[in-house]
Amino acid sequence: MSNDGANKDRRRFLLATTSVVGAVGAGLAAVPFIKSWQPSARAQAAGAPVEVDLTKLEPGQLLTVEWRGRAIGILRRTQEMLDGLPALADRLRDPDSEVVDQQPGYAKNQYRSINPDYLVLNINCTHLGCVPQVLPQPGSFNWEPDWPGGFFCPCHKSKFDLAGRVFKGVPAPTNLIVPPYSIIDNRTLIIGVDPQGAA
Repeated sequence: MSNDGANKDRRRFLLATTSVVGAVGAGLAAVPFIKSWQPSARAQAAGAPVEVDLTKLEPGQLLTVEWRGRAIGILRRTQEMLDGLPALADRLRDPDSEVVDQQPGYAKNQYRSINPDYLVLNINCTHLGCVPQVLPQPGSFNWEPDWPGGFFCPCHKSKFDLAGRVFKGVPAPTNLIVPPYSIIDNRTLIIGVDPQGAA
């Protein structure tokens, strides 16, 4: 047997072995790369629905939670707060919430909510994203004695009523956004899930 034949067999063997090892290595290297396309556990948790116990919320109290990196405020409105909403229409930029994508269809009403007692809003200002303070009491501003109560953005002085509707003459262009949410048995609110049967 000649040396030339043995070298050819050896070359074929080495080429096949190298190809197999290279393919396995490429496959093992691809696994972490492909896994990196999936959202992290932290990102998945940030986008998951948030459950809120409504029984702990007192009338007039605002509770803030985080959902998808945004501050979501749940305000339990008093009857006095609700009674004052209709009188503000002429002072608001969009009193009937006509701007699209500001609230789901089931919250497109005078109260901008499923249940008038509970207001659920993304409380990041629609101007530059600052988080407004809630000043629910009429006359909360010393410089504005006819303040009806609502949300005040300290960054650029935008004002919103107790339904999250923006006042005229402020930098914020639109009402505060109502996220998708549902209320289960008047005790539990779930942010990020539309009510059953909602379009």
